[in-house]
Amino acid sequence: MDRTEGRGWPMSEWAARVRDNWLRVQERIDRACRRSGRSPEDVTVVAVTKYLDVDEMRQLLELGFEHVGENRAQAAVKKWEQLGERGTWHFIGHLQTNKVKDVLGRFHYIHSLDRLSLAQELDKRAAKAGEPVTCFLQVNVSGEATKSGVSPEEVKRFVEAIGKLQYIRVVGLMTMAPKTDDPETTRPIFRRLRELRDEVQAMGIPNVPAKHLSMGMSGDFEVAVEEGATFVRLGQILYDATGKGG
Repeated sequence: MDRTEGRGWPMSEWAARVRDNWLRVQERIDRACRRSGRSPEDVTVVAVTKYLDVDEMRQLLELGFEHVGENRAQAAVKKWEQLGERGTWHFIGHLQTNKVKDVLGRFHYIHSLDRLSLAQELDKRAAKAGEPVTCFLQVNVSGEATKSGVSPEEVKRFVEAIGKLQYIRVVGLMTMAPKTDDPETTRPIFRRLRELRDEVQAMGIPNVPAKHLSMGMSGDFEVAVEEGATFVRLGQILYDATGKGG
């Protein structure tokens, strides 16, 4: 395998491709920020690593990626046991209540708080550990039956219930837009999440600052950035041989 030197360590073909894709992604984020009057520094990329093995994740971290996202608790724990001292870990998949014990203490952020029973279990276990858990409230803005999340109409009531839990801290809202060949069609979804975020902030609940928006994936992240995303979750576009994602 051809190898390229970088950062003082031998860079594999795979890592070199990811590096080049990452540079192109950064350029696209920069342009989206300029179009919307934002600073690129306000946008954090979470590299989705569910299909990467431990060696590939190690290379990703060596490239300088700080934020990694996993969506299956059992597989993620195995990776965390070898690499958990590095990077900032995000749990971005549907979280079963019986897997809470595996996620707490390992992941810095949970992007998929989608029901009160999960919030109560997180709160109970976080209380035992004596450390609040940082979450995003997942909202099913599109209304798709295949997606998890609180409906937009339920958000305020859900947030009021969260306000009574001492060890839950909701730092933002998260949504997933429908897959589409035209990213522009996702704009109303992202815009609605931003409006909901503003409404939640106006409620002034201490443990629900809701500053952030976790939205946008490989096929639509530029539109999400234009609509205010502070975290985008990118996988295929970083690892794809063409660097185009989808």
